[in-house]
Amino acid sequence: MSPRRAWAVLVVLSLAAFAFITTELLPVGLLTHIAPDLDRSRSRVGMLVSGYAVVVVVASVPLARLTQRIPRRHLLGGTMILFAAANAAAALASTYAVLAGARLLTALAQALFWSIATATVTGPFPIAVRGRVVALFATGATLAPVLGVPLGAWLGQHAGWRTAFAVLAGVGLAIAAAVLILLPSYPPATGGAARGTAPDGRRFTVLLIATALGIGGFMTLQTYITPFLLDVSGFADAALAPLLFAAGTAGVVGTLAAARTLDTRPIASLLTPLSIGAASLIGMYALGALRPGAVAFLAGIGLAYAAFGSAVQSRMLQLAPGSTDIASAGVSTAFNAGIAGGSLFGGALLSISGARPLALVGGSLTLVALTLLAVDARRRHAATPAPAAAGRETAVRASPLPR
Repeated sequence: MSPRRAWAVLVVLSLAAFAFITTELLPVGLLTHIAPDLDRSRSRVGMLVSGYAVVVVVASVPLARLTQRIPRRHLLGGTMILFAAANAAAALASTYAVLAGARLLTALAQALFWSIATATVTGPFPIAVRGRVVALFATGATLAPVLGVPLGAWLGQHAGWRTAFAVLAGVGLAIAAAVLILLPSYPPATGGAARGTAPDGRRFTVLLIATALGIGGFMTLQTYITPFLLDVSGFADAALAPLLFAAGTAGVVGTLAAARTLDTRPIASLLTPLSIGAASLIGMYALGALRPGAVAFLAGIGLAYAAFGSAVQSRMLQLAPGSTDIASAGVSTAFNAGIAGGSLFGGALLSISGARPLALVGGSLTLVALTLLAVDARRRHAATPAPAAAGRETAVRASPLPR
């Protein structure tokens, strides 16, 4: 694949990630419109988001195994066609059951997409710049809560919630056509990123555990950040949208900042966002009642969450003990398990102790994840001869960037 074509595939799949995350979170922005139209409670409509994450957790690895021999061009094109069909069904849904079924299909498509997209988008690029490519690919997912969900909510308010899903169906068809045109057909096993560059089953397992704990820590508070900002920090309702937009913007900054270090300092790229996240979560507990402190720590949480997600995907490409598609499915499972677990844990705590302790508990979980990865890195460093390590780093720095 030519460099120009490789960059075009990167842009298209980043847009696909944007569309998937927008679809996943869209019911949150349209909740007050969907609930009365389908005669269901708001909490029941909210289950369309939590149930979506559960499907991704359960289906990612099985789907990756079932489809690991299908050429990526056909598989990604078919996945986007399924995405478009499911969103069209959601737009036409006359009952809650039909909408839930459409969401189930979309979640299955997303589970498969995240299992295969990272290896597909990074395969044409040299090893030395794949971390940067991962971060640029992740920008689409990071922008979804900042731009996609607000735009979908605005469209739903002015043209009806069904219109928002219909537009996403059209976007899915356009992306499917672009994938089928741009992506060559080749056996998955021959892809440039089909296998990890430094396979290590034990360290990959540690990465999965740390991912679930770290994301769970972030989501313990982030799922219920609105009651925290209202009840603890004392912000008015009108301030919520700008605050959440600022947090999302910080996430974009975090993703772009991670792109500069993922290839040359993969361990630091994992530990730094976890450190920032733990400090911000604990700081939110200690000083979140002060509005300037709450704003600063909210931005720190958003930045750290996005940067950590990019770092995990990049590290997966190195440590995957076998197929990177299966490894990516494992990462997706760990990530969504953290989302679901953090949300459930935070909800249970919220009803017992209020919003403020969620920040301390979330920070503690993130610290555990940080400790796991730091100890693992220290053991690896102690076991690796300095000259060999230096030689590898020199080789990575010397690899060319495609133009």
